Amino acid sequence: MAEELKVIVFSLGEEEYGVEVDKVQTIERMSPLTRVPKTPDFIKGVINLRGVVVPVIDLRGRFNLPETDHTESTRIIIVAVNDIQVGMIVDAANDVIDVDTDHIEDPPEVVGGIKAKYLRGVAKIGDGRLLIMLNLSEVLNKQEIIQLEKIEE
Repeated sequence: MAEELKVIVFSLGEEEYGVEVDKVQTIERMSPLTRVPKTPDFIKGVINLRGVVVPVIDLRGRFNLPETDHTESTRIIIVAVNDIQVGMIVDAANDVIDVDTDHIEDPPEVVGGIKAKYLRGVAKIGDGRLLIMLNLSEVLNKQEIIQLEKIEE
């Protein structure tokens, strides 16, 4: 029996990505970040989100995609992974849709330059659209999460 997944759709360049709604806490407009020294380049800094310090990563940088200037539609998607909150900078957060789990296929080795380990799969959506489903626990791998937790202390 196929399950329906509620998914937030966001974009990086021309590609559309999805992350499960239950992992997303909030979607924020771009706000000034406080840079943290000695962190990987893709970790852009931290924001104060209603009294909580949240580390923010640039998904473009994480996936080795060319960085672009932030626009009016740039968003920070706040997700919870392994008990920590992390913000992900995306070009735009577009939609919330239902995805049939039967329509999610294993990812190829590389999609748009992104290694398969970061991907849960590729979902085919009705009108021929492909949605790249992220594997958040790999996007924020354990060693980096440990580094991020040190930032928060």
